[in-house]
Amino acid sequence: MMKSQMKDVPEEQQEQMLNMIEKNPELFQKIAVETKSLVDNGLDQMSAAMKVAEKYKDELKKLN
Repeated sequence: MMKSQMKDVPEEQQEQMLNMIEKNPELFQKIAVETKSLVDNGLDQMSAAMKVAEKYKDELKKLN
């Protein structure tokens, strides 16, 4: 499913993202829930994603 959503993303970046998700699926579940909550409250998708990513930037860096 993820690959179909990332069809315009270069293969190398797709693999990097999938590896990060496999390392800590719970983190990405939290990110998804928080992003959806912000979108449901009126924030656009990109702004919501950026806001949540900033909140979890240290955890995301550790996965790289």
